[in-house]
Amino acid sequence: MKDALMERLKNFLHREDNSTLVGIPASQEEIAKAQQRLNVSFHEDYVHFIRTFGGAYAGLAVHAFSNGSSLGNETVIDLTLEFREQFKELPCAEVLRTSYVISMDGSGDPIIIDRSGKVLICYHDTGEIKLVADSFELLVEENFYEW
Repeated sequence: MKDALMERLKNFLHREDNSTLVGIPASQEEIAKAQQRLNVSFHEDYVHFIRTFGGAYAGLAVHAFSNGSSLGNETVIDLTLEFREQFKELPCAEVLRTSYVISMDGSGDPIIIDRSGKVLICYHDTGEIKLVADSFELLVEENFYEW
Protein backbone atom coordinates (compact mmCIF):
# COMPACT_ATOMS: atom_id res chain seq x y z
CA MET A 1 0.00 0.00 0.00
CA LYS A 2 1.15 3.52 -0.67
CA ASP A 3 3.08 5.15 2.15
CA ALA A 4 0.84 8.24 2.12
CA LEU A 5 -2.28 6.13 2.61
CA MET A 6 -0.67 4.14 5.43
CA GLU A 7 0.36 7.40 7.12
CA ARG A 8 -3.21 8.73 6.93
CA LEU A 9 -4.48 5.50 8.46
CA LYS A 10 -1.82 5.56 11.21
CA ASN A 11 -2.57 9.18 12.08
CA PHE A 12 -6.29 8.43 12.30
CA LEU A 13 -6.19 5.04 14.04
CA HIS A 14 -3.54 5.95 16.59
CA ARG A 15 -5.49 8.91 17.95
CA GLU A 16 -6.55 8.15 21.51
CA ASP A 17 -10.26 8.60 20.76
CA ASN A 18 -10.06 5.96 17.98
CA SER A 19 -8.49 3.18 20.06
CA THR A 20 -11.53 0.90 19.61
CA LEU A 21 -11.09 1.04 15.83
CA VAL A 22 -7.68 -0.64 15.72
CA GLY A 23 -6.72 -4.17 16.71
CA ILE A 24 -3.50 -5.96 17.51
CA PRO A 25 -1.15 -6.40 14.53
CA ALA A 26 -1.23 -9.88 12.99
CA SER A 27 1.80 -12.10 13.34
CA GLN A 28 3.40 -13.89 10.43
CA GLU A 29 2.44 -17.17 12.14
CA GLU A 30 -1.26 -16.18 12.33
CA ILE A 31 -1.19 -15.21 8.68
CA ALA A 32 0.49 -18.45 7.60
CA LYS A 33 -1.94 -20.61 9.62
CA ALA A 34 -4.96 -18.74 8.25
CA GLN A 35 -3.79 -19.02 4.66
CA GLN A 36 -3.26 -22.74 5.14
CA ARG A 37 -6.63 -23.25 6.84
CA LEU A 38 -8.49 -21.30 4.14
CA ASN A 39 -6.34 -22.61 1.28
CA VAL A 40 -5.67 -19.08 -0.03
CA SER A 41 -2.82 -16.61 -0.32
CA PHE A 42 -3.55 -13.23 1.22
CA HIS A 43 -2.81 -10.28 -1.05
CA GLU A 44 0.28 -8.30 -0.01
CA ASP A 45 -1.70 -5.08 0.64
CA TYR A 46 -4.08 -6.89 3.00
CA VAL A 47 -1.08 -8.46 4.77
CA HIS A 48 0.61 -5.06 5.10
CA PHE A 49 -2.59 -3.61 6.59
CA ILE A 50 -3.22 -6.39 9.12
CA ARG A 51 0.46 -6.63 10.13
CA THR A 52 0.28 -2.90 10.91
CA PHE A 53 -3.21 -2.50 12.40
CA GLY A 54 -4.74 -5.93 12.98
CA GLY A 55 -8.46 -5.85 12.30
CA ALA A 56 -9.22 -2.15 11.96
CA TYR A 57 -11.48 0.50 10.49
CA ALA A 58 -10.42 1.82 7.10
CA GLY A 59 -13.65 3.30 5.80
CA LEU A 60 -15.14 -0.11 6.48
CA ALA A 61 -14.40 -2.77 9.09
CA VAL A 62 -11.46 -4.88 7.91
CA HIS A 63 -11.29 -8.13 9.88
CA ALA A 64 -8.08 -9.96 10.73
CA PHE A 65 -7.38 -12.00 13.90
CA SER A 66 -7.49 -9.44 16.70
CA ASN A 67 -9.89 -6.68 15.73
CA GLY A 68 -10.54 -3.31 17.27
CA SER A 69 -13.31 -3.77 19.85
CA SER A 70 -15.78 -1.72 17.77
CA LEU A 71 -15.44 -4.20 14.88
CA GLY A 72 -16.50 -7.39 16.62
CA ASN A 73 -14.60 -10.59 17.30
CA GLU A 74 -15.08 -12.41 13.98
CA THR A 75 -11.76 -13.26 12.38
CA VAL A 76 -11.07 -13.47 8.68
CA ILE A 77 -11.12 -17.25 9.18
CA ASP A 78 -14.51 -17.19 10.95
CA LEU A 79 -16.10 -14.98 8.32
CA THR A 80 -14.70 -16.91 5.38
CA LEU A 81 -15.73 -20.33 6.68
CA GLU A 82 -19.15 -19.06 7.73
CA PHE A 83 -19.91 -17.52 4.34
CA ARG A 84 -18.52 -20.49 2.43
CA GLU A 85 -21.03 -22.64 4.29
CA GLN A 86 -23.93 -20.16 4.03
CA PHE A 87 -23.45 -19.57 0.31
CA LYS A 88 -22.56 -23.13 -0.76
CA GLU A 89 -25.71 -23.41 -2.93
CA LEU A 90 -25.41 -19.95 -4.51
CA PRO A 91 -23.64 -19.00 -7.76
CA CYS A 92 -20.86 -17.22 -5.85
CA ALA A 93 -19.88 -20.39 -3.93
CA GLU A 94 -17.01 -21.20 -6.29
CA VAL A 95 -15.48 -17.74 -5.93
CA LEU A 96 -15.84 -17.88 -2.14
CA ARG A 97 -14.06 -21.25 -2.08
CA THR A 98 -10.90 -19.62 -3.44
CA SER A 99 -11.23 -16.21 -1.76
CA TYR A 100 -11.37 -14.81 1.77
CA VAL A 101 -13.88 -12.56 3.51
CA ILE A 102 -12.45 -9.36 4.98
CA SER A 103 -15.63 -7.41 5.72
CA MET A 104 -19.40 -7.14 5.30
CA ASP A 105 -21.62 -4.42 3.94
CA GLY A 106 -24.53 -2.95 5.89
CA SER A 107 -26.83 -5.75 4.67
CA GLY A 108 -24.53 -8.52 5.86
CA ASP A 109 -23.17 -9.37 2.41
CA PRO A 110 -19.56 -10.58 2.43
CA ILE A 111 -16.81 -8.42 0.94
CA ILE A 112 -14.05 -10.67 -0.32
CA ILE A 113 -10.63 -10.56 -1.91
CA ASP A 114 -10.24 -13.06 -4.74
CA ARG A 115 -7.14 -14.83 -6.04
CA SER A 116 -6.21 -11.94 -8.31
CA GLY A 117 -6.49 -9.37 -5.48
CA LYS A 118 -9.77 -7.86 -6.68
CA VAL A 119 -12.34 -6.92 -4.04
CA LEU A 120 -15.81 -8.33 -4.67
CA ILE A 121 -19.15 -8.44 -2.91
CA CYS A 122 -21.44 -11.48 -2.93
CA TYR A 123 -25.14 -10.68 -2.53
CA HIS A 124 -26.93 -13.19 -0.28
CA ASP A 125 -30.34 -12.64 -1.86
CA THR A 126 -29.26 -13.36 -5.44
CA GLY A 127 -25.82 -14.98 -5.20
CA GLU A 128 -24.60 -12.32 -7.64
CA ILE A 129 -20.99 -11.17 -7.47
CA LYS A 130 -20.03 -7.56 -8.14
CA LEU A 131 -16.64 -5.87 -8.37
CA VAL A 132 -16.17 -3.33 -5.56
CA ALA A 133 -12.56 -2.30 -6.23
CA ASP A 134 -9.64 -3.50 -8.34
CA SER A 135 -7.50 -3.92 -5.21
CA PHE A 136 -7.58 -3.73 -1.42
CA GLU A 137 -5.58 -0.50 -1.59
CA LEU A 138 -8.15 1.08 -3.92
CA LEU A 139 -10.97 -0.12 -1.66
CA VAL A 140 -9.39 1.72 1.26
CA GLU A 141 -8.58 4.82 -0.82
CA GLU A 142 -12.19 5.00 -2.03
CA ASN A 143 -13.77 4.49 1.40
CA PHE A 144 -11.46 5.95 4.03
CA TYR A 145 -12.09 9.52 5.15
CA GLU A 146 -10.72 11.00 8.33
CA TRP A 147 -13.41 12.46 10.59
